[in-house]
Amino acid sequence: MTPDDYDAVHACWMACTGMGLNTIDDSREGIIRYLERNPNTCFVDEQEGTITGAILAGHDGRRGYIYHTAVNPAYRRQGIGTALVNAALHALANEGIIKVALVAFSRNDAGNAFWERLGFTARGDLTYRNKALCAITRIDT
Repeated sequence: MTPDDYDAVHACWMACTGMGLNTIDDSREGIIRYLERNPNTCFVDEQEGTITGAILAGHDGRRGYIYHTAVNPAYRRQGIGTALVNAALHALANEGIIKVALVAFSRNDAGNAFWERLGFTARGDLTYRNKALCAITRIDT
């Protein structure tokens, strides 16, 4: 994934229900900042000039994290999501990462079923917490 992919990737995200975006982290500037920190671990699938799917993945030197994995609904059930996840996991492993985490909304049944199929297990022993350091606007797709 490159910064030039932003508009098409954002359109892909907006076409997918169950995602949670926001106006700062997921802005062009926010995604460019993420790609600069993680230049080798984020991928798109492109078919005939159309971006059909995307995955943001990166790490902090210790753990890998996956964000915003999406495949346009018109292109699902073709192995695109699995290929994107496998590419990201391989790239993270090449950077020495041995464990990867992600967050999926509980209400995102299709997304959670996808992650389960790929061997990502839910953890019942954690409480996910966050704190915004500035005002952000959330966008639920």
